[in-house]
Amino acid sequence: MSRHLQKAFVPLAALTALVAVVGAGAGTARGPQLSLRWQAPTPRDGTAYAVKAGEALSFELKSSAGKIRSRRLPAGVSFGAGSGRAQVAWTPSSAQVGEHVLTFVASSGSSYAPPRSFVVYVLPKAPAAPHESFPLGGVNGMSRWAEIYSDVSARTRPSARAKSMVRLHQYTPEGTPNLVQALSGQINTNGEYWVRVRLQVLPNGTTGWVPRASLGPYNEIWTHLVIDRKLFTATLYKKGRAIFRTRVGVGKPYWPTPAGEFYVRERITGFSDLIYGPLAFGTNARSSVLTDWPGGGFIGIHGTNQPEILPGRVSHGCVRMPNSAVRRLSHLMPLGTPVTIL
Repeated sequence: MSRHLQKAFVPLAALTALVAVVGAGAGTARGPQLSLRWQAPTPRDGTAYAVKAGEALSFELKSSAGKIRSRRLPAGVSFGAGSGRAQVAWTPSSAQVGEHVLTFVASSGSSYAPPRSFVVYVLPKAPAAPHESFPLGGVNGMSRWAEIYSDVSARTRPSARAKSMVRLHQYTPEGTPNLVQALSGQINTNGEYWVRVRLQVLPNGTTGWVPRASLGPYNEIWTHLVIDRKLFTATLYKKGRAIFRTRVGVGKPYWPTPAGEFYVRERITGFSDLIYGPLAFGTNARSSVLTDWPGGGFIGIHGTNQPEILPGRVSHGCVRMPNSAVRRLSHLMPLGTPVTIL
């Protein structure tokens, strides 16, 4: 199968405050109907918050009708909902330093409001003490990634004496440069700089430590993709705004798309099989069963030669979207983008 990597970053002139909504062609009548609307004082979709650990954050939600529900909130979030209204409050702990996505939906019968997500970055109370870990993300949705410059073992602790978890390679199975999302750093007692990264293994969500010297320069990005498996939507956020949304297909019940926090690690074009559409994004998400991804195992985000089946539970685990949508997304979503699957 002939494939090659293309890295495409968005020209500043292409950025807009408006959401680019890409339809699902003949499949737009499928799936839940997104006919309800959010109303003031609901914060704008994608609003980015920054709060220090131990400080309170609160906001109110209101919908045109129905009941408001939450999606997989962080521990400690208080969520009180009534008819068409909800109050959200959270005082994050020091253990929750880093980025969190809070997502809410409103529904009445078979009608829903488009999911609304907010990016909350929890700051440490004070700068890290010597030999304590420090976050590598930042406010306004900033995250960092780096290429793996040499094969290296990810370890359970920031030490060469710690247990090896998995061997990370310089290139992916598809032959593209391998990259990792950098979550936090730490200078150990020997003066060595280590980085905690998301791993590409089961169980999903596993992290490990690698020496900073094994990675290339940090790349800073401000995008975050949120995929809702129930409403079959994918929304891309950048610096506090939603800039892209489309309906999608996800895994069938017996080939489920896994939930969790992931990242985009490669971009591939030149597929000989039209099932993938014009291009695909490979993620670090893994499935314990077969997926659409070449060779199986990994979860991809790609186009389709069957737009009429979207949205719905239609795949072997990968996320499918119309070809027009994935082309648009390729101009907006850089490598390393965090991916939240709800």
